[in-house]
Amino acid sequence: MPSRIGALLFSFTGLLLSLSVKADVKARSCSEVRQAYSAKGFSLVNIPYQEIAGEHLRICPQEYTCCTTEMEDKLSQQSKLEFENLVEETSHFVRTTFVSRHKKFDEFFRELLENAEKSLNDMFVRTYGMLYMQNSEVFQDLFAELKRYYTGGNVNLEEMLNDFWARLLERMFQLINPQYHFSEDYLECVSKYTDQLKPFGDVPRKLKIQVTRAFIAARTFVQGLTVGREVANRVSKVSPTPGCIRALMKMLYCPYCRGLPTVKPCNNYCLNVMKGCLANQADLDTEWNLFIDAMLLVAERLEGPFNIESVMDPIDVKISEAIMNMQENSMQVSAKVFQGCGQPKPAPALRSSRSAPENFNTRFRPYNPEERPTTAAGTSLDRLVTDIKEKLKLSKKFWSALPYTICKDDRVTAGTSNEEECWNGHSKSRYLPEIMNDGLTNQINNPEVDVDITRPDTFIRQQIMALRVMTNKLKNAYNGNDVNFQDTSDETSGSGSGSGCMDDICPTEFDFVTTEAPPVDSDRREVNSSADKLSYSLLTWSILFIILSLQRQWR
Repeated sequence: MPSRIGALLFSFTGLLLSLSVKADVKARSCSEVRQAYSAKGFSLVNIPYQEIAGEHLRICPQEYTCCTTEMEDKLSQQSKLEFENLVEETSHFVRTTFVSRHKKFDEFFRELLENAEKSLNDMFVRTYGMLYMQNSEVFQDLFAELKRYYTGGNVNLEEMLNDFWARLLERMFQLINPQYHFSEDYLECVSKYTDQLKPFGDVPRKLKIQVTRAFIAARTFVQGLTVGREVANRVSKVSPTPGCIRALMKMLYCPYCRGLPTVKPCNNYCLNVMKGCLANQADLDTEWNLFIDAMLLVAERLEGPFNIESVMDPIDVKISEAIMNMQENSMQVSAKVFQGCGQPKPAPALRSSRSAPENFNTRFRPYNPEERPTTAAGTSLDRLVTDIKEKLKLSKKFWSALPYTICKDDRVTAGTSNEEECWNGHSKSRYLPEIMNDGLTNQINNPEVDVDITRPDTFIRQQIMALRVMTNKLKNAYNGNDVNFQDTSDETSGSGSGSGCMDDICPTEFDFVTTEAPPVDSDRREVNSSADKLSYSLLTWSILFIILSLQRQWR
C-alpha cells in the first residue's frame, strides 16, 4: 500500500513538473510579440521566437526579453513618431478653429468693405450719373485706404479721415462760391477751418470715432486669429528630446520587450511622461489664456459699440448727409472763411453762367432694405462672433491640459479604471509615483523623463512673446486705440474706455446740427450782397459740381 501511494505521489509530482515546464515555455514565448511587431509593419527576420537574455537593451529592463537591439531602436523611433502624431492629432481642434475662423472673418470683412463701396457707388451713380462715374476715383481712394488699413497697411485712420473731410470742404467751398477764383494757398486756408466751423455738422467727428474704433477692432481681431493659428500650428509640431524619446519607448514599447504587447501603460504613468515631454508647451498656457481672454473681450466689442457692420452699411448715407449739412450752412461758412482768409478774386464770368441739368436731384436718397447688397459672406457679424466665442472658450488651458487629453485616449493607456493591470514601466502592476505639476520647473523630480529645467525651449519662448505682443494689441483695440497710432485727441480719448464716447454713451445715430451764422462786419456787406444775388437757386444745384471739381488730386 505505501508503495502504491508513493507511486501516485511520484506520478502527481511529475505531472506538476510537466505542467510547470509547459507554462514556463509558454510564458517565454515571443509569438504575441512577433505578431504585434509585424502588425506595425516591421520585418520578422531575426526576431526571436522565445525570450533571450536582455543585457544588450539600452532603454527597457535588462531582463529576459523578446527584443533585439534592432527591435529596440525601431520601436524607439516608432514611439517618437506616434507621440508627434498624437500631439498633432490632439491639437487638431485648436488649429482648425483658428484656421477656419480666420478665413471666415477675413472673407466677411473684405466683402463688407466691397459691399459698402458698391452701395455708395450705386447711390452716387443713380444721383449724379456720368458726373460721378467720371470722378469716382476720389471715393475709391477713400475705400482703398480703409482696405489698406485692414490688410495691415501703415495708415493712420484719424488723419486719413480728417484729410478726406478737409479736401471735401475745399471742393464744396469752390462750388458754393462759383463767382470767385480760389488759389491753392487760399484753399489751404479754407481747410484749416474744418474743425472750427464744422461745415459738415457733427457727422465727421462721429463717423471718425465709429470708423476708427470699428476698424481697429476688426483688424486686430483678425490679426489675433492669425497669431493664434500660427502659434497653434508651430507648437503642435513637437520635437521630443532624447530624454523624452527614451521615456516614450519605455512607456509604449517596453511591454513588447517584456512579452506583454497587449498591456497598456498606467494612466498616471502616462501623465508623468507627457508632462515631462510637454513641459515647455505647458509653459505656453499662461500667456495663451491671457491671449484668449483678450480675444473674447474684443469679440464682445465687435458685437456691440465697435460693430464694423453697423458702421459700414450706412456709410453712404452718412457721407451724403454731411454734404447736405455743408450745403445748408454754406452762406455762414463762406462768410466766416472770407473773414479769416480774406476776399478772394472774382472768377471769369463764364464760370457763374453754368446751369444744372433739369433732372438733377440734390438729395441723396438711401437704399430701401431690399436694395442693399447681400450680407457679406452670407452671414452676419453677430453670428460669426457668437460662433468664435464658443470655440475660443473651449481652447482655454489647452496646452496644460494636453497631457491629460492624450492620456485619456484609450488607444494610449489602460485608463483610470484599470490601475492594477497596466504597465508601470517595469511590470504589469500599479504605478506608485506621484503625478508631477505642470510646466518646466516642476519637472525637476520627474521620475520618468530627464528634463533640463535650466534650458527653456527658445522656440516656445518665441511663441510666448508673440502671444504677449498680440495680447497687448488686443487690449489696445478693446479700448479703441491702435497700438501703432494711439489717438491723443479729445474726440476719441473718452473717459476710461478710450472709445471716444462721452460718459460711456456711444450714439448709434447721428444728430445733424446746423452751424450758427457768424457775425459779419459792415465792410463785408458787399460780399454778402454778391452772394445774395446768386440766390438760393445755387444751393439747389451747386452740389452737382462737387464731383466735377474733384479733379484736383489728393495731396
